[in-house]
Amino acid sequence: MKTAVIAIGGNAILRSGEKPTQENQMRNVAVSAKGLADLIQLGYDIVLSHGNGPQVGDILLRNEIAKNEVPPMGLDVCDAESQGQIGYMIQQALTSEFLTRGMDKVAVALVTQVIVSETDPAFQNPTKPIGKYYDAAEAKELEKTKGWTMTLDRKRGGYRRVVPSPDPIGIVEYKPVRRLVFGGERQAEVVIACGGGGIPVVRRGRRLYGVEAVVDKDLAAAMLATSIKERLFVIATDVENVFVDFNKPTQRPLLRATLSEVRKLNDDGQFPPGSMGPKILAAIRFLEGGGDEVVICSIAQIVQALEGGAGTHIVRDENKT
Repeated sequence: MKTAVIAIGGNAILRSGEKPTQENQMRNVAVSAKGLADLIQLGYDIVLSHGNGPQVGDILLRNEIAKNEVPPMGLDVCDAESQGQIGYMIQQALTSEFLTRGMDKVAVALVTQVIVSETDPAFQNPTKPIGKYYDAAEAKELEKTKGWTMTLDRKRGGYRRVVPSPDPIGIVEYKPVRRLVFGGERQAEVVIACGGGGIPVVRRGRRLYGVEAVVDKDLAAAMLATSIKERLFVIATDVENVFVDFNKPTQRPLLRATLSEVRKLNDDGQFPPGSMGPKILAAIRFLEGGGDEVVICSIAQIVQALEGGAGTHIVRDENKT
């Protein structure tokens, strides 16, 4: 039985410049589902995770607009709403694809809580972009009137709200996820979990409490993969490879590397925090936690990456061949 945890990027749900309509998102998810179904048809049982940046930002914006009529919900509840929203879209698209192909599979979206620490420094230093893009004047006004922290995305030329993004330290529902994904060769379930990085919660005594934050989806997916003792972790994004010396004359694709080699490249500043950095950090943590291999690739090439070697492959040092 071949298994993997796969984290898909936001472009699988909503592409840059598109309006965040239900129709656009459903169309994109349906396209992504075809490639994932191809992989599952080849014998892979997967746990699927996804981002939620634009969607949770839209939910927060609706809260702001309607707050005089409807009491707004906390960010943890908005995380849950976006997890259910996107989970529904993906499970419908995947299950429809399975029905079309005559496959005895069904996608199951599990609302998932991710444990973080109340003392995480991220709560004093918001860095996670969410929601729509604003121009400079709009960003300044939002900082003044709503108290939001705004940051400039130089790549896309706009400002976005940033919120705390604490490190995941545990997954509340990892045991049912493990039972579902390792259910046997004829299992029907394809699991969607830790959507949008999961719902951030803290432990106080013997109870869990939601907190105002958004956990990075790749770090949460890596924690989930480690928690269920998965050996293969796939990060499907909008580029075909990781690049060294990105956007420089010496730019080159990183096709295969060991954990120690990637650690050194990361220490040398090759992977900026705002782009490939979180994905590389997630890869490092997964391999340090006992995983065997991380594949970073485009979602369009996911089958070629796992079956034919496309993409970037990072392995533990002792696994290098």
